[in-house]
Amino acid sequence: MLHEDRLFPADERTRAIARVLYAEVCDLPIVSPHGHTDPAWFALDRPFASPAELLVVPDHYLLRMLYSQGVPLERLGVPRLDGGPVEADPRRIWRVVAENWHLFRGTPTRLWWEHSLERVFGVTQRLSAATADGIYDCIDACLARPEFRPRALFERFGIEVLATTESPLDTLDHHRAIRASGWSGRVVTTFRPDIVLDPDTPGFLRNLEALGDLAGEDALRWNGYLAALARRRRDFMACGATATDHGHPTAATADLPRDEAARLFERIVSGRFEPGEAELFRGQMLTEMARMSLEDGLVMQIHPGVHRSHNPRLTGTFGPNRGDDIPVRTDFVGALKPLLDRFGNERDLTVILFTVDETTYARELAPLAGHYPALRLGPAWWFHDSPEGMLRYRERMTETAGFYNTVGFNDDTRAFPSIPARHDVARRVDCAFLARLVAEHRLDEDEARELASDLAYALPRKAYKL
Repeated sequence: MLHEDRLFPADERTRAIARVLYAEVCDLPIVSPHGHTDPAWFALDRPFASPAELLVVPDHYLLRMLYSQGVPLERLGVPRLDGGPVEADPRRIWRVVAENWHLFRGTPTRLWWEHSLERVFGVTQRLSAATADGIYDCIDACLARPEFRPRALFERFGIEVLATTESPLDTLDHHRAIRASGWSGRVVTTFRPDIVLDPDTPGFLRNLEALGDLAGEDALRWNGYLAALARRRRDFMACGATATDHGHPTAATADLPRDEAARLFERIVSGRFEPGEAELFRGQMLTEMARMSLEDGLVMQIHPGVHRSHNPRLTGTFGPNRGDDIPVRTDFVGALKPLLDRFGNERDLTVILFTVDETTYARELAPLAGHYPALRLGPAWWFHDSPEGMLRYRERMTETAGFYNTVGFNDDTRAFPSIPARHDVARRVDCAFLARLVAEHRLDEDEARELASDLAYALPRKAYKL
């Protein structure tokens, strides 16, 4: 299924250059500094239960496409919040995907899946209704073998380091178990505090109380709240964390005087606050997180501009992360100014910006990162981690921000077998872009070889302090 020249330019001269560049990077170790795989997989190292559990149920790209074509999520085995009946036979779940595989023509999901099927499980047939059972049996037999357990796959994939993402209320027991096991694989955590920074989160006050209990602080008072967050950050760093992650609705920041921030927090805790005050509080907390990052050295990632759980019927039935998150227009220049006025010139702070609003690439993000020492640009993200999306990113960002104000690639996935596939796609696309610059005499080939290696390996290691 996999052509050796996939994603390379059609022009033969440029394609030949891309081949040379790709040969330099195809076998480099994988650095995966941001993602959502389950640390329990590596702590317990148990066999994956079935092809459906491993490849279908956690893949929100897959779920959203099938749902858009009228396939109920119950048929895909996605658990309901009310415990209602869903398909429990993994073979039937697999057949639903196979029967609808034509829906994924031209999508990155197909690229990732076919790479996973062939390179991980040795499947060389195209998925379809006719081949569904045979492919299922092949993968199912593989999963029963020790070389397909999580730790063995981690090593086979050539992963040097993998970051998961945990809530500030997580006990981090799985990460501690990994570190105590003696296994050489490096799995680190990432601090994702949204549920204790966003007053619109359901159960926000309960979350603050739980945060205080874990940190040994009174998190319902401003000073205790800040101390609890700082303590939890140290707990995460003890489990290998090098970064925080913030998925706020917007990129709004604020820098209130200390007493005013404390009074705002009191209104938030009382529950008597206006919607605008919730946004102001989120903005203040992004600036507080930047302050803490300057103090403790954690890299700060900001992922704004997504209307999460847009479909209330779907979210109410199945919960979040089921494929109904939708991009929205995002302002960075005005929104980030309070944070940048205070910390943008700090060379010891790294704030990595992501967006799903491509209109901001050349107008806002590239000029910002091309000026402020504290800023770096995350890769083409989420809806744009496709070959075309990655090329648009390079074309619109590079002329203003250059390559070295970006941070390489991260896969941002819950689907473990797709990690090498996603990195391979990114490396091929970057080599295709660099090959064009060489062919147009805008870059020497030795520079392109160095850049290809930096984008695939050196930049993520440096940006995330790995």
